[in-house]
Amino acid sequence: MAQVSDTWGPESQARKLYTLGPQVAASSHSKQTGLLKEEAGLQSPLAGGLLLGRKDHLLPRFSSTQGLCLSVTMLLLAPGLLPFLLVISTGGSVPSPGAMPQGCYIAEEAGEQTFRCSQAGLSVVPSGIPNNTRKLYLDANQLASVPAGAFQHLPVLEELDLSHNVLVHLSGAAFQGLEGTLRHLDLSANQLASVPVAAFMGLQIQVNLSANPWRCDCALQEVLRQVRLAPGSGTGIVCGPGARPDLVGQEFLLLTREEELCGTGRGGTRRSTDVALLVTMGGWLTLVAAYLIHYVWQNRDETRRPLKRAPAQPVRSEDSSTLSTMV
Repeated sequence: MAQVSDTWGPESQARKLYTLGPQVAASSHSKQTGLLKEEAGLQSPLAGGLLLGRKDHLLPRFSSTQGLCLSVTMLLLAPGLLPFLLVISTGGSVPSPGAMPQGCYIAEEAGEQTFRCSQAGLSVVPSGIPNNTRKLYLDANQLASVPAGAFQHLPVLEELDLSHNVLVHLSGAAFQGLEGTLRHLDLSANQLASVPVAAFMGLQIQVNLSANPWRCDCALQEVLRQVRLAPGSGTGIVCGPGARPDLVGQEFLLLTREEELCGTGRGGTRRSTDVALLVTMGGWLTLVAAYLIHYVWQNRDETRRPLKRAPAQPVRSEDSSTLSTMV
């Protein structure tokens, strides 16, 4: 036991330090001082540590500088996380952050998934619209055209608002894929002069076509046969500068009651059939009248002719005797 005490005791340590020299002693002293400072620092509240017994039971926590950086990072990420949290709360699909157009947002209105891009400065139909969208608002933008199949990835879309844009062209397949779902379409306050009839074929929709410079042609008349007008919007369908000079400024619905604008197509075919029937009937009546006139004149000429009597034939004796015998 004496040996052990001599080996590990303080006197033995001092003897060894004296033997190794002053440099080793200074190094050992600095290491011990550093360990003491480290333990003191870990115990200090300003260093952010919490000492529970021994050093190996330490539970670290963030320093004040790290906490400030974390707070700034969370503030910067908050705008990007807001749409994600809204989509999760409404149960909708999450579009990629890069695909979400600026000024657009997802909402739930009257229990239906809604995607609003009103006044977002859009010049084309945006991508990244969730496929479970039921109401889509693209009004008050700078859309000049709607290409084919622009909404075919929206299988449950019921209402589409394209009003207050600068639309001058609609593709014949602009609403392809919406035949069974689309119910309301707003095209008011645009620059449409004419629309293709094919764009509305198969759609069971209520449409607003008011406040456009319509050409008031056969195509528009055919469109009105395919759709139902929104209540109160009929009076806003007025002929624009591209129409015939005598039609400019007039209500289109009033014109269609007085004039058939289609020379071909369904309305034109019906009109041509009616005209052909009238011509045929007139021809038959003319023939009948001509025959009656000819018949009357022919009878009148025959009544004016003198009657010619047949010459009397002499009676033979045999005939007279036979006649007398019979009597």
